[in-house]
Amino acid sequence: MENKGNFGQAASPTARERPTLKTIAFMTGLGVTTVSRALKDAPDIGAETKERVRMVARQLGYQPNRAGVRLRTGKTNVIALVLSIDEEIMGFSSQMVFGISEVLSGTPYHIVVTPHSHSKDPMLPVRYILDTGSADGVIISRIEPDDPRVRLLTERGMPFATHGRTDAGLTHPFHDFNNEAFAHQAVERLVKRGRRRIALLQPPSKLTYYAHIRIGFQTGLHDYGAEEVPLRVNSDAPLADIRDVVEVMMRSPNAPDGIVCSAGSAAIAVNAGIEAAGKALGRDLDMVSKQSVPILNWIRPEIITVQEDVRQAGREMAKAVIARIDGVEPELLQSISQPIWPEGGR
Repeated sequence: MENKGNFGQAASPTARERPTLKTIAFMTGLGVTTVSRALKDAPDIGAETKERVRMVARQLGYQPNRAGVRLRTGKTNVIALVLSIDEEIMGFSSQMVFGISEVLSGTPYHIVVTPHSHSKDPMLPVRYILDTGSADGVIISRIEPDDPRVRLLTERGMPFATHGRTDAGLTHPFHDFNNEAFAHQAVERLVKRGRRRIALLQPPSKLTYYAHIRIGFQTGLHDYGAEEVPLRVNSDAPLADIRDVVEVMMRSPNAPDGIVCSAGSAAIAVNAGIEAAGKALGRDLDMVSKQSVPILNWIRPEIITVQEDVRQAGREMAKAVIARIDGVEPELLQSISQPIWPEGGR
């Protein structure tokens, strides 16, 4: 690791090596044991000494040697984030990583991202983490009602948190978005604009939040007197396929005058299909979509957007998995965030 500090010690014995406790001891004039205890916030070390040691550690870019930590404590100080990389164009994954990192920055833990494709066996990365003991805790997403990863992690006693809920009597830490409220409120906003024939670009049926979206959507249709126009594709489809299916739908005599989109990246493809059919948002129809970063309205200001705070989700899951490592009961580590609609309904 490059040493970016400037201490006037060109001949330092560790200037070109990874900084260690000995490096910090050399720079501060303290003993290695004192440095180690200062970094661990030991109560018998003075506040001024702790601050001096931490300042030098920050300037050196010091990180504890994970192999050594594991040998001494049996811990890796790693939280593994198993993250899908498919169709990542709207910042969903990066926002989650940012949120997790914000929480971990004040702890001994580090995030290690384990990417995978949702078209592959989702058990593979989880089994690898469990079999190699390469993490103290795990965060997973794309949760199914009876998720085998949740069952395996529970059986093996691995602390974990999920982005989404299960629905099979499994009690575990999670953070989720209220997709039922989102879909219901989306229908309400479309009906208030005079739209009555509404299509839903829904998630794949194997995921838990599919049911939440469907319940909210169908309840909204009933409550506000609208009807559904079937859309024969889901948000996991390739974007080109979504665009083509939407174009065909919008050219048909049964075209909707409103669309609810369950994913921000897919909304771009939906808009492309609408425009390919010669239709225009705000004139021929309206669309409501979730987004994790405020980009959709730059592309098409007419899209009615709602914010899903994925960065906050990352923070909540990081706090939950650390608390679970510390022995907090899982039922105390569950949270659900609500849709954030901008002022004025846009």
